[in-house]
Amino acid sequence: MHSASIPTEKSVSPSLIFILAAACGIIAANLYYAQPLIGSIGSTIGLSSGAAALIVTLTQVGYGIGLLFIVPLGDILENRKLILSSLLLTAVVLTIAAVIKSAILFLTASLVIGVGSVAAQILVPYAAHLSPEAVRGRNVGNVMSGLLLGIMLARPISSLVAEYMGWRAIYFISAALIFALALVLAKALPSRKPLTATAYPALLHSMLHLLKATPALRRRAIYHACVFGTFSLFWTTVPLVLTSPLFHFTQKEVALFALVGVMGAIVAPAAGRMADRGWVRPATGWALTIVIFSGLLPLLVPSSSALAIPILVVSAILLDMGVSANMVLGQRVIFSLGAEFRSRLNGLYMAIFFLGGAIGSAAGGWAYATGGWEAALLIGIALPAIAMAYYATEFSRLRKENLID
Repeated sequence: MHSASIPTEKSVSPSLIFILAAACGIIAANLYYAQPLIGSIGSTIGLSSGAAALIVTLTQVGYGIGLLFIVPLGDILENRKLILSSLLLTAVVLTIAAVIKSAILFLTASLVIGVGSVAAQILVPYAAHLSPEAVRGRNVGNVMSGLLLGIMLARPISSLVAEYMGWRAIYFISAALIFALALVLAKALPSRKPLTATAYPALLHSMLHLLKATPALRRRAIYHACVFGTFSLFWTTVPLVLTSPLFHFTQKEVALFALVGVMGAIVAPAAGRMADRGWVRPATGWALTIVIFSGLLPLLVPSSSALAIPILVVSAILLDMGVSANMVLGQRVIFSLGAEFRSRLNGLYMAIFFLGGAIGSAAGGWAYATGGWEAALLIGIALPAIAMAYYATEFSRLRKENLID
């Protein structure tokens, strides 16, 4: 591999940002391919319907492990080698997952796929390192739009691939994409060797200190944990609603509905530009408001109404817009705190809000089973409402410090 160095501020090209965005989307999609396929996968490898849910759970657990133990390495190891190693591991394990028939081995592979997929969260702070301060938010927003597109497209794509080629095909396809991506990034990425010389145990220990000593990180992580909780809740329960006797959607129609949410990712670059202009605080308020409103909308129209489906479409778009914007705003804030611990901050940020997503998904399934769609929506509204109440404390704190009128 060549030994190119990080480019100067003027040499950061739109094509490189595009490559990073596409890479993040391709990698992050691996976390969500299995979600609509767990029934088919479980019946093939001998897992009960209840145990098949472990496929998704273990992938998420693996991702959480990677966020806390792999992503921080971006602060001490050469970034390109770390990224390529993660991708090659993921490609190999995806190939294994496509052919194995043992339930235990498949579940183990799912865990490792989650760990390897954190390469996306090494690439995001890498994009911030490449970018000058004046356009850092815009570039991070562009990269995050790619990641969000990958998340949102994964479920409908895997559903459609499984419909025509069987569920194993999506693992073969993803393995080929990840391997090709590794080749592209090996050529395209400049090397970046961090200046920090910290031993790995000390690096991990420092993360707890960073969490305690960085109020902005805690605040942004709590905001997005609540917002991402609603996102996970909605996309866990809405397929159940659409396939219920209320709407009688087929799996293919559910996949097409999920494609609608992709439109929400278009606001990520705009949110980054707003952050670059110093509008993080008002933009955060708008993002939280949009997420709350997206949960209220379906409650305003009876499920039997002809407007129910159009309202759900609008709700999905608004939700994904609010989530996309809030994520980028949060990363713009934490990436401004210090380049030397940027990877650790990103790992903590992602791990905390990912936990919020897991809680939201579990709460959504429980609420739908016990109280129906309306109960799930009420929890989906309550989560960003909590974030909004916490957001209001920003202004009381600033007034006390005489920083705003």
